[in-house]
Amino acid sequence: MGAEGEIERVRWTVNDYHRMGDVGLLAENERTELIDGEIVRMPPIGLPHAAIVNRLNKLLTMLMGEQGLVSCANPVVLYPDSEPQPDLMVLAPHADDYYTRPPQSNDVLLLIEVSDSTLRFDLGVKAPLYARHGVAEVWVVDVAHRRVIAFDRPDESGYRRRVEFGVADTLSPKRLPGLLVPLAGILRQS
Repeated sequence: MGAEGEIERVRWTVNDYHRMGDVGLLAENERTELIDGEIVRMPPIGLPHAAIVNRLNKLLTMLMGEQGLVSCANPVVLYPDSEPQPDLMVLAPHADDYYTRPPQSNDVLLLIEVSDSTLRFDLGVKAPLYARHGVAEVWVVDVAHRRVIAFDRPDESGYRRRVEFGVADTLSPKRLPGLLVPLAGILRQS
């Protein structure tokens, strides 16, 4: 305990988090992320969430070719104390497909979070985290409102630009300008 009546929080590093997994303190099938030194349990994935991730994965993989690597539900390391697992990332090509080192913020060409039950967390916690670490562009798919909230121009205080797009729009990632992502097929409800 800290001073009288104060509770002292323990902040974990990425290395601590990995050691916890190695010794079995974190269940292998438990969905957790390390966010700003705290271990966060993530809710189960719902059907609409899974379907949209599948659609994005299929489309981005088809469109990407050799321009980048589509990474689905894998971690990005944001040293020293965060290791989120975004729903999708488009990563810069890497000779060994990130076998010998994890992707970091400068490797991310586009990061996508799909939000059905986590919208407030994704907008209020994860997007600012990504901005502080220099992730160039983040899309948050708001399942309930059938929209994509796109962020770019990161700095220490957050993203300087936020634009919302609807079902009828087509997006093009800033770092992949030839890539066109029509939202109608992604946000459809069946």
